[in-house]
Amino acid sequence: MTPESVIEFGQHALYVAMMVAAPLLLTALAVGLIIGVVQAATQINEMTLSFIPKVIAMAAVALIAGPWMLRTLVQFTRQLIESLPGAVK
Repeated sequence: MTPESVIEFGQHALYVAMMVAAPLLLTALAVGLIIGVVQAATQINEMTLSFIPKVIAMAAVALIAGPWMLRTLVQFTRQLIESLPGAVK
């Protein structure tokens, strides 16, 4: 196994991790930003006010994007396992 192949495996793993985590993280960012603007406009400083909508929105996105996320992770794992014999040569 060459150092280039190890780096390629690592880069692909980071790319897949970023793609799988992006929907949830972007949802939390958007909901947090919207709630923050509303809190700043109304001067309500309640910490739980931003937490509950984030959890609900992230659960909804996880239900919608969950099959795609799982399919992406399974495909990456399958490709990794199938390419190991060729990488060890």
